Amino acid sequence: MSVRAIILAGVSVAIGLGSPHASAQDNQDNQDNQDNPVVVMDTSFGSITIELLPADAPVSVENFLAYVNDGFFEGTIFHRVIPGFMVQGGGFIPDLTQKPTRPPIRSEARNGLTNARGTLSMARTATGIDSATSQFFISTSDNAGTLDHSGIGPEEYGYAVFGRVTEGMDVVDKIVAVSTQSQGNFDDVPLDPILVNSVTLQ
Repeated sequence: MSVRAIILAGVSVAIGLGSPHASAQDNQDNQDNQDNPVVVMDTSFGSITIELLPADAPVSVENFLAYVNDGFFEGTIFHRVIPGFMVQGGGFIPDLTQKPTRPPIRSEARNGLTNARGTLSMARTATGIDSATSQFFISTSDNAGTLDHSGIGPEEYGYAVFGRVTEGMDVVDKIVAVSTQSQGNFDDVPLDPILVNSVTLQ
């Protein structure tokens, strides 16, 4: 099985190339007619509008909205960006100090939604399936094969999709195209901090 090394929540992990969920896009399309929560993420590069998907990921959405309501994301950064893969944020301030978080949540990676371009997913540690807290990532490519659920072990369990970008994907593409550097124990850190100014529920 071929693998692709990724780092989510600051921990390195190799993810096996699993099979995409054939019905995942259909499930996502079915969300269009529902009155789903929408948040606007204002960043130093522009605004990103995100539709959350509570019917498929109630735990992840509730967790994310709790951080939104607390103003937790204000002043955090996108600390890891990889072209052709994803942008990750929601946990660190510009000096790469990690903010204290709520307790970890149960993974919903088996909900059938696929890590397609423009989806919002929970980041977690390499070895802890149920270890996600505040960190999230937005896929900038179709990452179904590398990040979707394909088995019961931590390496194959996948990453839970709980939202999708509806406006501002051009902003995400600008973020993922910036120059990066290694800084301390972190790789792929933007040379200049990319700030999340606020996340507000519409």
